[in-house]
Amino acid sequence: MTAAADFLPRALLFRLVAVLAVVLAPHAQHLPLWASLFVAAVGTWRVLAALRQWRQPPRWVRFAVTIAAFAGVFATFGRISGQTAGVTLLAVMAALKLTELNARRDLMVMVLMMYFILVTHFLFSQEIWTIAYLLACVVLITGLLIDAAHPGSSLTVRDMLRMSGGLVAQSLPVMAVLFVLFPRIPGPLWGLPADSGASRSGLADDMAPGEFNQLIESREVAFRVRFDGVPPPMRERYWRGPVLGHFDGWRWETGRRPRSAGQPPMEAENRRYRYEIELEPTQRRWLFAMDLPRPLDLPNDASLNADYQLVANADIKELRVYRLESFPSYRLQPELPEPLRHTFLQLPAGRNPRSLALAQGWRDKGLDDAQVVDAALAMYRDEQFFYTLKPPQFDRQRDADTVDKFLFETRRGFCEHYASSFTVLMRAAGIPARVVTGYQGGQRNDVGDYFVVRQSEAHAWSEVWLPGRGWVRVDPTAAVAPQRVEDGIGAALSDAADLAALDPARRGAGLLTILAARWDWANEQWNRWVLGYGPAVQQDFMQRLGLVDWSDMIVALTVILSAILAVLGLALMRQVMPRHDAEPALKTWRKLQKRLARAGLAQKPDEGPRDFALRVAAARPDLAAAIGRISGLYVQLRYLGGADPAALRELRQAVGTLQV
Repeated sequence: MTAAADFLPRALLFRLVAVLAVVLAPHAQHLPLWASLFVAAVGTWRVLAALRQWRQPPRWVRFAVTIAAFAGVFATFGRISGQTAGVTLLAVMAALKLTELNARRDLMVMVLMMYFILVTHFLFSQEIWTIAYLLACVVLITGLLIDAAHPGSSLTVRDMLRMSGGLVAQSLPVMAVLFVLFPRIPGPLWGLPADSGASRSGLADDMAPGEFNQLIESREVAFRVRFDGVPPPMRERYWRGPVLGHFDGWRWETGRRPRSAGQPPMEAENRRYRYEIELEPTQRRWLFAMDLPRPLDLPNDASLNADYQLVANADIKELRVYRLESFPSYRLQPELPEPLRHTFLQLPAGRNPRSLALAQGWRDKGLDDAQVVDAALAMYRDEQFFYTLKPPQFDRQRDADTVDKFLFETRRGFCEHYASSFTVLMRAAGIPARVVTGYQGGQRNDVGDYFVVRQSEAHAWSEVWLPGRGWVRVDPTAAVAPQRVEDGIGAALSDAADLAALDPARRGAGLLTILAARWDWANEQWNRWVLGYGPAVQQDFMQRLGLVDWSDMIVALTVILSAILAVLGLALMRQVMPRHDAEPALKTWRKLQKRLARAGLAQKPDEGPRDFALRVAAARPDLAAAIGRISGLYVQLRYLGGADPAALRELRQAVGTLQV
């Protein structure tokens, strides 16, 4: 049977339910709705059961609900492992544990489970606010642990938080030293779920009408860039991403390349830019680089594919920091192999006949490849085409010839409409062409002297292959809205009244803008020195401290940790050691005690100052008047609340002049 002292007080139970709700709250945006409602319902039932003294449900009911919850997770995700499925199952089981919570030892199980739940939050977010929130949760959970171990009645909330906050504060120096000095290894210490990492909106490896203009509404950061020296102008900041070569009439995809297609040759001029990119997790393999990166400066686990796209060996699930060198003027693949020419001339049969006829008409006029490109750009520039965030919607089933409908009917589109239609026209004219997706631009953060590229700056453009020049970037959007590549996305949209945050001219230099810039700088520093603190950064930092190898790091780690633990140990020992009161009146009285003890008149442990004075007066009548005056002054200062400086001076003088 459970001992009476092990029963769980109701106040402690309520605190447990409240802390569990705080710990699970950030997961509400990741869990399926039914799981969040289930956790809330079980927590509410447990509180009402304690208030109204309901009986616990029978064991068979708890077993059935557990099986149903398990089945619900499996039905929702098709598995019980993985990032979201595993966290959902953990949250549901933590709630079910409340249905059998009776004793303090059950609370200990819940406390350990909540510590583990805290770790799962890092699978979804590692931002500054997440760390601050979870640190507060650690204080709350540790307070529960202290309260559960406290005998008798529960502690007050103030005492509980004061004690737990002190313990957590004592652990922070140890945490900081371990973070800085503990040897880092590439990759995690244990395997993470295959779907781990925060899910983010962003570029995909395909493109269809109406998809890019959805990204324009996202203010999430895609990556940050810090240039060495003078940064390039806005019109040169094209950040190369997925290259799309296959078109089925509706959607552009990467498609397959011939097996013989290796990395193409590239010739670059001397003008170059060196820069560092801090890439946010994307759950994709591609990295971004400004046109056109030099192969010699690529990250160790990345390579340039046949489309000159920078690709990592695995999905990007955590912050990546890498340095590159790019050349804005180049010749890429001056000679195009015949299999690749065939690939980049592919068009779906029977689609967009009016567009094909338009391109063939340019050829019939005797225009060469470069002149065909100029004719298409002139059409976009001189005729009534509009760059808009809200183009007419196309239907895949009804609108089979989407390019024809855009070029000859709607003429209102976003960057994907112009890149897609231009590439189709070039292929129809016999010019190899492809769509390149990525980002264009980036806004400067003057606080940190770097550029922020957001999801709203996602862009699509074209590349055409011209004899003797190789692949040449052509941005048809710039022909319709040149301010898009000169001043940014906000300045180019005529219907951006409800998206004023996109337009630098509209943002101005108000307080909110300044605060936003400083907050982004704080996030950039967090990314650089905390999330980006990997083996390379640690090694560079250690070398600055004079620690050249792992053995030096381990020695430094041992010495510093030992020193911190020694200081904490001495502080704890001081708390339990008897405290010597340093009140002036008491110190003066102790001087009197020592002088009288040498004369054979020691004060007994159970003897008060007045009784001691009477005993001294009886033994030494010559001291009766002086000792009576001294004891009276001492009692007045020590016990009657008399903080009289004159009385203290008189006491000190009387003790000093006493002749024993």
